[in-house]
Amino acid sequence: MSAYRVASRYAKSLLELAEAKGITEQVREDMNRLVLLNETDAEFATLIKSPIVSSEKKLEVLKSLFKTGSSELTLSFLELVSHKGREAFLPLMAKEFLKQYNVHEGIQSAEVVTTVPLSDKLRAEFSKIVKEISGKDKVELDEKVDKDLIGGFVLKIEDRQLDESLKSKLRALHLDFTQNLYEKKF
Repeated sequence: MSAYRVASRYAKSLLELAEAKGITEQVREDMNRLVLLNETDAEFATLIKSPIVSSEKKLEVLKSLFKTGSSELTLSFLELVSHKGREAFLPLMAKEFLKQYNVHEGIQSAEVVTTVPLSDKLRAEFSKIVKEISGKDKVELDEKVDKDLIGGFVLKIEDRQLDESLKSKLRALHLDFTQNLYEKKF
């Protein structure tokens, strides 16, 4: 079974259980924490995926990281995943949970990459653009800063990308220029 299918099934079950218990928001926060931890802590990411470290040891680490502020459902979920030996899929399960949560709640997520942090005014403008494109009223922006863009922005909404960065415009200009030179030679 593919990693995506495994993650999707576990995430769906977790979302359904969280809804039934009325703790969807708390579980969402736990899954956000898990994704952030996996993306920012290389040691954690390596440990979770390591086939050498036992499931028991991984569960100990997970419990110590999530014992405060996490729901009982999240802790039970981590135990279940550990007992099944599927800890390597946990980051993917958490991301899939967040996707399914957004679909359930009617939230459109989008990624904005700029050269500087967004001001409140720009954030509102990007939210407005995402609402117009997606047709959804709720927007969740993932803001990233990339100094290599030189200027402008890149907006990603699901499989669509609006690249208005100076870097991409210069790349296109360079490509056009080299193509014209090539055509003149031949």
